[in-house]
Amino acid sequence: MPHLVFRGVSVDQVKTISKSLVNELADVCRCGTDNFTLEICSSTFVFEENEVSGFPFIEVKWFERGQEVRDQFARVVTKLVQSLEIPEVEVAFTTFQESAYYSNGKSF
Repeated sequence: MPHLVFRGVSVDQVKTISKSLVNELADVCRCGTDNFTLEICSSTFVFEENEVSGFPFIEVKWFERGQEVRDQFARVVTKLVQSLEIPEVEVAFTTFQESAYYSNGKSF
């Protein structure tokens, strides 16, 4: 866990940065690379009756690690997404409480 959900970024674009992204984020979080999940949502965006390109938005679902780690994490994600020649990107965090998160029916 962390689970990153990408919107407005293509599968091929995420593939391009996936290895560097996971390696750098594992360093920031001090965990193994096998803890990360990258999900790319296939979304259709509509504005004024037309399909439009989606705005790059990355949601991070995780257990809280503190402001400093969150800031570093967001900087890494932003840097690598912008390396795809995407000028703007937004990152938002959704925090899970360990007592409300279950694996195989057992609370963390």
